[in-house]
Amino acid sequence: MVGGLPLTAFSQSAPNTAPVPRDPLELVTDRVEAAGTTASREAALQLLDRARKSYILRNAGQAWDLKVHFTVDSSGQTNYDGAWEMEDRFAPGQGLRWTAKSDSGYTFDGIFAAKAIYGAGTASAIPLRLQEARSMLFNPIESVAFARSGSIRMSTARFRGSPVTCILLTRSRGAAHTAAGRGWDESEECIDSESGLLQLHSDVPGRYAVYDYTDSPRLGGHVLPRTVTVSEAGRIVSKISVESLQAVSDFDPGFFVPTDAMKAAGPATAMTSETRISRVQGSGLSASAATIRPVYVFGLVTSAGQLVEAHSLQPSDPNSDAAVKDAKGIDFSPSMVAGAPPQQHFVFVIEKFVSPE
Repeated sequence: MVGGLPLTAFSQSAPNTAPVPRDPLELVTDRVEAAGTTASREAALQLLDRARKSYILRNAGQAWDLKVHFTVDSSGQTNYDGAWEMEDRFAPGQGLRWTAKSDSGYTFDGIFAAKAIYGAGTASAIPLRLQEARSMLFNPIESVAFARSGSIRMSTARFRGSPVTCILLTRSRGAAHTAAGRGWDESEECIDSESGLLQLHSDVPGRYAVYDYTDSPRLGGHVLPRTVTVSEAGRIVSKISVESLQAVSDFDPGFFVPTDAMKAAGPATAMTSETRISRVQGSGLSASAATIRPVYVFGLVTSAGQLVEAHSLQPSDPNSDAAVKDAKGIDFSPSMVAGAPPQQHFVFVIEKFVSPE
């Protein structure tokens, strides 16, 4: 926890926690079973691994060209609303070059080659919705190594007429959850029981991504969604569409060589894994008379340690504005390593407001 009050400030009896808000895309609302045996945990991990491998195009062993467009409608809560275009070109042993531009003026040209990252664009930070689009297409599911270290719970549901298995993950094996419904600290991956393809992804309650494989683009055994629709608090904020995914016979090797201007600018900002922070607001109540009402704030921490594009995922909660204000007051700069290459990452700040029942 960074700042706030620890739950140990209350008596030994833990306060009640308000349930996760209802959402049409929240599939885990009934009984959830813990994967408490080695066999059940391995079954869940195998399902996650199968779904995850579909997105790792670099393992296809051939060069490819991927074209994507997406539209952002965040009502100004994040930067660069409007239409976007993005293209990724990759060749084994040579590197990756990707470009992006928005109608509202942002551009980026990046090269990943020889274990180095170079880039040139209109801003040093990658906008939140651009990093989101890349995350949803290339790395929506946590690694098996991560999933193996925490708690795993499972539930079954039907989504768009087909059976799905929903896997709930937390970072601690000792996390306590109710028998029914999703916990506030759980991520959710709902996977088609037959095809093994990811159908719904949710990092935290209030934020959901729906995957549609109609006329899905393919590269060898890899399958990408045709569209990914991202919703926050029941409202669509981004719709990502894969225009084409094509195998390429070869690229000019010079295509993956950074320009002199890129080299002079130094290492470009790397997009790294998300972090989560828990803060408790309120005191003076005994646990027996208190209820914790969480609000998630979602934003981007830049390489300078600044929280940008922060907004609430529970905007109808009366504590929403206070949650965003508190999250914006966090100083992330101490977590930045002096002299390290620049990095940015998503952050989910769960603000827990303690109030009378």
